[in-house]
Amino acid sequence: MAVAELEGDVRGLGTIPNRAESIRKLIKKLGPVAKLRACYEAGPTGYVVYWQLAELGVECEVVAPTLVPVKAGNRVKTDRRDAEKLAGCYRSGDLMVVWVPDEGS
Repeated sequence: MAVAELEGDVRGLGTIPNRAESIRKLIKKLGPVAKLRACYEAGPTGYVVYWQLAELGVECEVVAPTLVPVKAGNRVKTDRRDAEKLAGCYRSGDLMVVWVPDEGS
């Protein structure tokens, strides 16, 4: 998990479990949902996080992991680095979003 302030640094917040209650607590700590925007890479867990965030009123987009910009020679991958890179790219508009099906689909 990482945060990119509008006029500030990108900073990692650590890892949280992929559970509704953990996500709800984190969103409550981050501030008013009207001011929050979130993204995450599409993956094997499907769109559950997207639907949870939408239910909480948080604007969320799912991005294509293969289309996230990568600097040449930067091959070290950690969750923290990936989250910070994703937050920074999202803030600057450099990510390609994917279509998210309805929860019932």
